[in-house]
Order: sequence, then structure tokens, then C-alpha cells
Amino acid sequence: MARDDATAENARAERVASMDGDLARRAMAVLEANWMGHATRASARLYPHQWSWDSACIAMGYAGWNQARAQAELRWLFAGQWEDGLLPHIRFADNARYFPGPEFWQTHRSPSAPQHPQTSGIVQPPVHATAVLQVYRRAQDRDQAKRFLRELMPGLVRWHEYLYRERTRGDDGLVEIWHPWESGMDNSPLWDDALARISLGRGAIPEYERVDLDFVEAAQRPTDAEYDRYAYLVKLYRDLGYDAGRIRDECPFVVYDVLFNSLLVQSNRDLVEIAQVLDVDPEPFGAWAKRTAAGIDAKLWDEAEGSYGDYDVRAGARVRAQTAAAFSPLFAGVPTEDRARMMLERLMASAATIDGLGRVVASVAPSDANFNPALYWRGPVWPMINWVVHAGLRRYGFADEAQEIRSALLELVRREGFWEHYNATTGRGEGTEQVSWTAALVLDLLNGERDDEGGVHEHT
Repeated sequence: MARDDATAENARAERVASMDGDLARRAMAVLEANWMGHATRASARLYPHQWSWDSACIAMGYAGWNQARAQAELRWLFAGQWEDGLLPHIRFADNARYFPGPEFWQTHRSPSAPQHPQTSGIVQPPVHATAVLQVYRRAQDRDQAKRFLRELMPGLVRWHEYLYRERTRGDDGLVEIWHPWESGMDNSPLWDDALARISLGRGAIPEYERVDLDFVEAAQRPTDAEYDRYAYLVKLYRDLGYDAGRIRDECPFVVYDVLFNSLLVQSNRDLVEIAQVLDVDPEPFGAWAKRTAAGIDAKLWDEAEGSYGDYDVRAGARVRAQTAAAFSPLFAGVPTEDRARMMLERLMASAATIDGLGRVVASVAPSDANFNPALYWRGPVWPMINWVVHAGLRRYGFADEAQEIRSALLELVRREGFWEHYNATTGRGEGTEQVSWTAALVLDLLNGERDDEGGVHEHT
């Protein structure tokens, strides 16, 4: 009987390996189709430019099979960094239709912005040091990869210095975001109250024309009222010449976001490791990590909820809405073991169950009043959030739960293809298709399994 069980298990493992190999080839084909010769567009139709945290994930996806592409991806992104260290959330490609494009951002109003390339004027979550270290870890040519570390480290340090210099107030180490787009979770319920407080008088909203609805159903996208406020905030920043001090004082939207700060903690920890590889003093980066982790624990933990959450600086109060971003501190090793177990219980109780796949993490729990299974960041399953949660669960030794989420996500992509997000009830692929960071995160998850077999463990 034991021999029969072993034979069946070996056959199952061979089938999974074959299926995973096919999925990897399909993912590589998506990245190949979106390669622009110097970097990778987020998608061919809706997102024809280079996005900041997308590209960090894309580099991690490339890392296991094309070191040169992985390095080129990050070089191209950092070539658009501003003089003050700001790493813009979009580096624009030439002659590609999109709103808001460079003519709307008008970043030439800032003396820190480059005249070329053209960029946006806000940021996205800082996962870049994590990506750079991953490229080094998976490199075939380690000497060349070490030179790449040395080349990218100054830009990484300037990027983190910008965040701590311009985006903090007080000494708690928490970095603030000034636009919903900076969170990466554009229309999340987290922002509803802060956006509702913005009163839009006559002339407050700049003229604009949405492009996204030409490609995606309106039922899956933010509303016009939300876009009015997004556009208003961009107009405010350009009217202020993108001066960080003035924006800090005058911006009506100021939030301590738990996902943004958790990714920053891990990126600081990864900067420590990069510094050690390069024989550079790692102490400043470790101090940053410790300070921000302590701030997350002190200000963003809600004992009654047994979870972390965002903080609205302008309102001086916790954000009432709850989303899957609340579990991101696991990724950075922030919570104690007791808190992590509380979070695990909450996570598995709030996960979405899709027939035939198992449990995955919805952006908003199906039991929540804000849940909409198809509406952008108000319910659908996003690969990035599942990747973050999966890594966090592994970090705390919750191996079975991590494997369940990984398997369900990979099966979802295998069945539906490489979509922007997936319906949290039906599993249907939605948003736009052939999305680069979905493909890249799939490759990273597949490579992570291979790393485990070889004894490599990430985010430790």
C-alpha cells in the first residue's frame, strides 16, 4: 500500500511539474510580447507604459530566466528618477495613448523632474530594493550581478531618503501617501472617507478625458466621481510645482498606508543585505526598517480588530474600512507571533473560495459591506496581494495556508490567463488581459518553489 501511495504521489508530482512548466512558458510569452526593447510595458492595451511597482515585480519574474532583461528593466525605471530621489510611478513611453499622460502631469513645473524621460509626479509602493536583491540572488552571472547591485544602490538609497525626508512627519517612521494612486490600490474603500471630504468647487476639476473605459467595462473601473478627485489632486500638485513641503501642508489626502509602509520595511531589510554584499555600512537601512516597523506596530495595529489598518492623517483617526492590505505586515516580519496567529485566523476566515480552486485572497473580504467581486480594488483577486500574503505566511511558518493560496492562484491563472485581476466569486479574468506583472508574479512563485528545493528561502 505504501508503494502504491508513493507511485501515485510521484505521478502527481510529474503532472504538476509538467503543468507548471507549461504555465511558465505562457508567462514568459506574455513578458516577451510586452517587451519594448528596453523595458516592459504593463500591458499592450490599457497600460502601454512602464509602471514603478509593476516593473519591480516584472524584474523578479525575469530574474529566474533572463538576468539581462531583469537588470535592464530596473535600470530603465531608475533612469527616470528625479533629482530629489522621487521615483515616479510612471515612466512614459513615446506616442502611447493613456490618461493621464505627460501633458496632464506637467512635471516640468518641478525643478527636480527630468526633462527627459517624461514621467508622472507621484510614487508607488517601494518594493524596488526587494526586486534588486531578488535579481542578484537568482543571477547566473554573480559577478555581473554584484556590479548591478553597486550600480543600483545609490538610486535605491536616494529613493528611500526621499521618502523619509519628504513623506514623514514626527518621529514614528511612517511614510505618508498623497494620492490614492500612490497606494497602488486606486479605488479601495480605504480612501472613501478621505476623498468624500474633498469639496470640488467650480473650476477645481481640470478638463480630462478617460481612456480606460475604451478598453474595460465601466462596472470594473473607478467611477467618474473618483476620477474627478484623482484629477483634482494632480492639478493641485502641479499648481504647487510639485513642491513636497507645500503639498505636505496643503494636500487634503494624507494617509499612512499599511501596505506601502510594510513593503518599505522589507525593502529596507533588503537594502541591509545589499549593503552587506557590497561591504557598505548597513546600519542606516536597518535603523530605517526598525523605526518604520515600530511605527506600524504602534500606530496601525487595532487590538479590537486583531488586524492592522490605515490611518487618515488629516482626520486624525484610523481608517474604518478593512481590506486585504491589512495582512501585509506579515510580509515584512512586523507582527509578533501572537499577532500573526490572530491575523492568520482573520485572513483565512475572510478569504474568497472559488469553486474548484480553493481559497484565495480577495482585495475586500466577501463578507464586507463594500465587497464587489468585479470592481477593481473593491473585491477582485489581485495576484500582487496574494503574492505578498503568500510570502508573509511562509515567513511565519504557516506553510499549509501559504501553499493553499499559491496553488489556488496558479490554478486561477492557468485556467483564465494573465489578467489584471479576477472575479472573487466566479474566478473570471477581468480588467485588461496579458498583464506583465501577473505573468511575472506567476514566474516568481514558480521559481520560489524551485528555490525551496535548493534550500533558498526568501524574506527571512
